[in-house]
Amino acid sequence: MNGPYLALILVTGSRSWDDVLTLNDALLETWHDALQDGHCGITVMHGGAVGADHLAGTWAKRHQEDGVGHDQIDADWAHCADDCPPGHRKERRGYTWCPLAGHRRNQQMVDAEPALCLAFRVGKSTGTGDCIRRAETAGIPVRRYEAAA
Repeated sequence: MNGPYLALILVTGSRSWDDVLTLNDALLETWHDALQDGHCGITVMHGGAVGADHLAGTWAKRHQEDGVGHDQIDADWAHCADDCPPGHRKERRGYTWCPLAGHRRNQQMVDAEPALCLAFRVGKSTGTGDCIRRAETAGIPVRRYEAAA
């Protein structure tokens, strides 16, 4: 169940985020607010990583029959963009990846013009910080939830 009648909610967060209760409460409150604002529900959009993204996806799937949509936007770690600088790829244990893929994915999610960004950050998580900055620059309201590293 996806469509323009659902408020698009961007969830970004640290891979080490494990506070299920806080994340579930934030999504439930956001869903309630969207209903009060005249939407039929929400679509939860996230980046598909472990931690906060995975927890948000699990919550959304669990509430699909209640009018919650789910949109996972994965980063394309295997490929570089045309504007990637030469020699910037990272390597570990025989696997190489584009370190800018997460930033491209974050911008793609922000470009979808979500109504709100929920940010679940542990410590100084750089990927989460990048998505927060992009959302704020685009004028998207951000609700922050912080945990010590």
